Amino acid sequence: MNLFQSNESDPIETLNDDHIFLRILFKLKIFLKIILKQNMCSKIRVIDLNRLSYNTALYIQQKLFTKVQQESSSSTTTNSVPNYLLLVEHEPVYTIGIRSKQYLDEKFQEKLQNLGADFSITNRGGLITFHGHGQLVAYPIVNLKNFPIIQNSIKKFVCQLESTIIDVCEEFGIKSARMNGYPGVWVDSDRKIAALGIHCSRYVTMHGIAINCNVNLGWFDHIIPCGIENKSITSISNELNKNISIEQVKPLLLKHFCEKLECKIEKH
Repeated sequence: MNLFQSNESDPIETLNDDHIFLRILFKLKIFLKIILKQNMCSKIRVIDLNRLSYNTALYIQQKLFTKVQQESSSSTTTNSVPNYLLLVEHEPVYTIGIRSKQYLDEKFQEKLQNLGADFSITNRGGLITFHGHGQLVAYPIVNLKNFPIIQNSIKKFVCQLESTIIDVCEEFGIKSARMNGYPGVWVDSDRKIAALGIHCSRYVTMHGIAINCNVNLGWFDHIIPCGIENKSITSISNELNKNISIEQVKPLLLKHFCEKLECKIEKH
C-alpha cells in the first residue's frame, strides 16, 4: 500500500473548464482590486524643514493650506490635489490655541519669553503647549476627501493621528493610549508623551502633532500643558531612560502615518 497515495481526487482535476475559468476570473478580480487600490492610493509630499522657528513654519503652513484649499475648489477630482506633511523641530516657543484667552496676559507672556522662548498665538484647537529642541512636530496639510478611510470626518482624522503616535511608541516598547476628553497620547493615563491640535476648514487641515523624543521636560514646568492639571509630561527618552533622537523617530512616524491614512509618500 502506498502511504503517500490518497484516494481523494485533486479538486482542481474534478472541476470542469467552466469552474476553472470562474476561479481564475475571481482571483483576477481580487488582483485587479489590489492594483486599483494601490493606484488610487493618496500620495503625500513630505517636506522636512529640520530646525526652524515656529512663526516661519507657521507662514509655510498657511501658504500651503491656502494652496490646497484653492486647488481643491478648482479641481474636478480631489485626488489630483496635493497633500503635504511638514516635519520640523522648533526653536523654543510657547504657543496658545483659540481657547487660551487666560494666557493673553502680557506679564505672563513676558515671563515665558524671559526663559529664552518665543510666544505665539495660533488658530489651532487646544490651550497652551511648548515646542522645542528634541520634539518632532508633524503638520499634515491635507484635504480629508483624499483619504477614504477618514470619511470626511475630522474626528476620524484625529483618531488616526493618535493611532499613528501609539504605533510609534509601540516600536520602542512603550505602551501608550488615548484618553477620553484629553487630546493627545498618554502613558499610564497620567503622562502625556505627544500633543495634538488641529485646525480644519473646508475639509483642509493644518497644525498637527508633537512627539516628545528627547526634549528638555523642564520647559513644561512653567505652564499647565494643554490646560490639564495634575498630569505630567514625558518623552520617549524619559520612558526608556536612554536618549532617543528625532532622527530615530522620523522614519517610524512616516511609516505609521502612511499606514493609518492608507497613503504613500510622493517623490518629488
